[in-house]
Amino acid sequence: MPDAIIMDGITKTFGEKVAVRDMHMAVPEGALYGFIGPNGAGKTTTIRMIMSILFPDAGRLSVLGKASAVESKDRIGYLPEERGVYKKMKVGAFLNFIGKLKGAGGPGLDKKVRGWLDRVDLGDCYKKRCDELSKGMQQKVQFIAAVLHEPDLLIFDEPFSGLDPVNMRLLRDLFLEQHEAGRTVIFSTHVMHQAEQLCDHLIMINKGDKVLDASLDEIRAQYDPRTILFAPLEPSGAEAVGSVPGVESVTPMDGAFEVSLQDGVAPPEIMRQILQLTPVSKIELRRPTLEDVFIEIVTRDATQEADEASLRAELREEAAAGASV
Repeated sequence: MPDAIIMDGITKTFGEKVAVRDMHMAVPEGALYGFIGPNGAGKTTTIRMIMSILFPDAGRLSVLGKASAVESKDRIGYLPEERGVYKKMKVGAFLNFIGKLKGAGGPGLDKKVRGWLDRVDLGDCYKKRCDELSKGMQQKVQFIAAVLHEPDLLIFDEPFSGLDPVNMRLLRDLFLEQHEAGRTVIFSTHVMHQAEQLCDHLIMINKGDKVLDASLDEIRAQYDPRTILFAPLEPSGAEAVGSVPGVESVTPMDGAFEVSLQDGVAPPEIMRQILQLTPVSKIELRRPTLEDVFIEIVTRDATQEADEASLRAELREEAAAGASV
């Protein structure tokens, strides 16, 4: 299968700051890829280079078989991080205008616009001005503008920022529908559980460097679970578990306890010992989350001063801030 996007040694700097460093990646046609990492990692800069909004200082870039997105612009749908509509235009007129710009004009365009507005619960907004809509409603209008011309490649930059849970789920389902229709879909997020729910393949970026490029299945296979979650029927049971050989720590978590294991320890054996020590209402093996994987990658890099607790706090603060925009 040919690649929709190829980046070969791409580097971008702003003065002395290296925003993206020697980036190599290939995104196959029809794939669903997630660009993940904290704010400021280089995700948006990478996307802007793919879109030819920014140009790399070094390296080779190919988009849909062309040397730049400019040559393939009508085959691409883009939802940028900075939300923007023509505020004084009415919603229906705006979407018809964008559709014509993207080569989707014709007698059926207005019907398609109205159909999409109905699908995202904005059917009564056709004659409203864009600046009369809330930010979340404007975001859904921009999503329609990105998909209206049925592009081959869709790129969404932080698409869920500021959406309530209902609209977040609606947009997520529409992304998956676009992917199932055979389109290449890329989206970036700093909220890692969103990527975990959506993507087939993940590219993790930190401080301008690609630190992971693998399918979700490959990541799960590579990062073995080393955490057990259990809920003892008696609180004293947790103290006994802390003394089991191979247990690194026992931490309270939401009414239960999280047991972190030392490297090389077999989780089933520790689970068996826990059951022998104390009666439990629940015990399970917890797979590492993408947040766990990111923190492990960053903290094992001796060139970076990274504290696990502060990294987790930073990621969760960013996720909370994004949800409240």
